[in-house]
Parts: sequence; structure tokens; C-alpha cells
Amino acid sequence: MSAHHDEQQELENAKHLWHKGGKWVFAVLVAAALGYLGNVIYKGQVESNNQKAATLAAQVNGDSAKLAALQQSHAKSSATALATLESAKLLFDNGKLDESASAYRWILDNNKEPLFQAAAVQNLANVFLQQKKFDDALAILNTPVDDSFAPIINEIKGDVYSAQGKNKEAADAYKLALDKLPENSANRELVELKLGQL
Repeated sequence: MSAHHDEQQELENAKHLWHKGGKWVFAVLVAAALGYLGNVIYKGQVESNNQKAATLAAQVNGDSAKLAALQQSHAKSSATALATLESAKLLFDNGKLDESASAYRWILDNNKEPLFQAAAVQNLANVFLQQKKFDDALAILNTPVDDSFAPIINEIKGDVYSAQGKNKEAADAYKLALDKLPENSANRELVELKLGQL
């Protein structure tokens, strides 16, 4: 009888707790569990998408149709950005400057990672420099990038100004690049050489 009475008391206590807010505690626990499960599923899908993008990116090899398909299906993937950079470089090396510029612009529009943004700015400015579109090169070099990439951006600004015959502006840009370059930087000698040739 005592055991039955204890069970009855526990049942009454559980009902009382449930009505006093226990259902909210239960709801919070269920919501937390669902949130955790959703997060695990989301991370799994992201990882799966990244793997698919990397597999497709490895197959691009300069094929513009494959690159376009990859860009449509996995626009935010780092693998897509890398494949686009590689394709843009191949296009540049083959003298297809307008197509190369389009690929770099795609990165600027679709991938906001600082490294990819800086690489696209740097390389697009070089494309414009080759095309002698100096104003376009300077405009793209004013695109905000992470401070760690300031030396290379200023070096290219110096190159653009130098190509225009604007030696004072070129010297100022090279000096800015040197100010930001570490003393042991491999690029330091090249920038000093460019500055000395003005």
C-alpha cells in the first residue's frame, strides 16, 4: 500500500510540476534538441556541398562551360573562387583580357572572403593595366580590401601611375607599399627597384 501511495504522490507531484511550468521546460529542451539536430544537418550539407564543389572545380581546367556551371551551382564555395581565379589567369595568359576581367569581377561580386577579394582586385587591376585602361585600374584599386593586402595594392597603384608617366604619384604609392611591407618581405627589393627607376 505504501508503494502505491508513493507512486500516487509522485504522479501528483509530476502533474503539479507540469502545470507550474514544466511544460515550458520540456518545450525548451525539445527546441534545443531540434536546434542542435538542425545545426548538425546544416553542417553536414555545407560539408557535402563543399566536397561537390571541390570535385567539380578540379574538372574545370579552363573550360568556360564547366566554370559557368560550377559558378551557378556553388557560387559561395571557396573551391569555385579558386577555380575562377585559375581560369582567369589562364585567360589572361592566353591574351583573353576581357574574359579574364569578367572572371575577376565575378569573384568580387560573389565571394567576400578577404583573400579572394584582394586577389581579384590585384589581378583585375593588372588586366586593366595591360589594356591601358588606367582609370579603370585605379578605380578597382580603390575597392576596400583587408589592410594586410595594402602593400600589394599600393604597389600596383604605383605601377599604374608609372605607366601613365605620373612619377610623383607612383613614388608616393611605392613608398606607401614599402611602409606596410615587413623588412624581411621578398617583395621589398622589387618595390625599392621600381621606386629607384622613377
